[in-house]
Amino acid sequence: MSPALLLMVLLATGQRGGTGTTDCWNSCQRHVADRALRARVCGSCLSGGRVDSWVAPLGAVRPMPREALASSRKDGDWRVRWASVRAEAKARQLTEKRVLAEWVAGSPSSSDLPACLTAARAAAEAGQSTANFLRDAGARGPEAAARVWARREAIRQTLEVELYSEDPRERGTALAHLGAFLGRRPARVLLDATASRPEESDGIGASALKAVALRLDSSVGRLLLEEARPADEVLVNRLFAVYSRELESLQPELTAPEPQRRDAAVLSLGVYGPLARKELERALTDVDRKVRGSAARRMAQSEGTSLRVAAERRLEGKDLEVARPWLEAMEREKGCGSFFLEAARDSRMPAPLRGQALTSLADCREGESLRLDALSPFLKDSQPVVRAGAVRVLGALAVRKPEVMDATERALDDGSPEVVAAALDVVAGQRQSTRGDMAAELLGSEHPVVRAAAARALETIGRAAHVKVLATCLREDPVSDVRVAAALALGRLGGPHAAAALSDAAARDADTHVKHVSRAGLRKLGFGN
Repeated sequence: MSPALLLMVLLATGQRGGTGTTDCWNSCQRHVADRALRARVCGSCLSGGRVDSWVAPLGAVRPMPREALASSRKDGDWRVRWASVRAEAKARQLTEKRVLAEWVAGSPSSSDLPACLTAARAAAEAGQSTANFLRDAGARGPEAAARVWARREAIRQTLEVELYSEDPRERGTALAHLGAFLGRRPARVLLDATASRPEESDGIGASALKAVALRLDSSVGRLLLEEARPADEVLVNRLFAVYSRELESLQPELTAPEPQRRDAAVLSLGVYGPLARKELERALTDVDRKVRGSAARRMAQSEGTSLRVAAERRLEGKDLEVARPWLEAMEREKGCGSFFLEAARDSRMPAPLRGQALTSLADCREGESLRLDALSPFLKDSQPVVRAGAVRVLGALAVRKPEVMDATERALDDGSPEVVAAALDVVAGQRQSTRGDMAAELLGSEHPVVRAAAARALETIGRAAHVKVLATCLREDPVSDVRVAAALALGRLGGPHAAAALSDAAARDADTHVKHVSRAGLRKLGFGN
């Protein structure tokens, strides 16, 4: 590819700012004068996409391109300077730290700031102090570390200016590096900087701390609360005011009609941590299960703990409605099997909560490897809601095991309607087709929950012979949920009798949901628009 064509591609695909391919190309053009060398290294900008992508290939060039390396040490971006050090180290077969120490210690004191700043930022990027970073840099390591520390005020000022840079992508890195260099937490550094800045710039500093929080998998609320002192109250409130405005701007998304938008908004609350507690608590009651799960995970993160620990705390309150979203969220977590079994075995817990723990175990992947003997005590529990939860776990076990079939059979004969309904759901989920007639008989149960479960089962395992009893159920059952389940089953089974029943329900049923499902069933069968 010719240099002119390459430039056109770079300009077309490059990003704006300091990390795009266009900036990489411009940097390479500034520092590489030899045209042949340009053709060899500048193309790396296309695949690398970083401002310093072109520098690394210099380390493989022989003889070593001293002019290009020397020029790149004067670049305004520390990443280009550090990449130059690493490329020279590769060419000379020395350690990067040794070449860095030689550069710092060998620079004139009047112009050593770029070298010292590069050392400070490279050390910070590695999560170390400059002294520790240069400790194994050879004979000149201690001298280089002393030179960097002597320049600490100039380095602090330079990084603080970058902290308030117009480019949002540079702010978080500058704050993190400044904190590491000074041996202080980023929140402390920001609070000190905020004290000398006008309130108009608070949004810039607040965005930098958000970037650091994401980098640390933490939140701005937690970082500030852990560091703040009583004397910082005014400064903390200034930053909190910025975040409060941002949270307020998220409200339309948190209440959007589409669950995907609400879920995305809840996920974005994580960076605010404790500051978003009100919004997260509201999301825990969302009608969408995924949104509730995301809220639980973000809430645990805001508390600085694991989801399991946070869920255990909610179970201690013994309130099922409070615990439900946490149980749901735990269903996809590693260790969910032991978590739900421990909750179900805890006799101090109310029966509805123990039953819900078993229901959640049915949706936990680790429930598939559960042995029936571990489930047996729950199948015999005195509380129907616990037995029903245990029966639902049967659906996660291998259907062909005789003991699973026997346990399902016993559950179908249980005196509690909720246990029978759970067994019917297992029959449907495992497609136990031999139980179709039994499910049809249970459409005559006195309990609506059983009749609805029987209709749902027939949607999966029903046959043409069951259409008549389902049609009768759709016309005559007094409970709308049962009629909805019957309509869904008829829409799948089909046939003229099913179509007639659905047509009648679509025209005459008093419940709008039954009418809607019946019309959908007719369309599925090829009738109507």
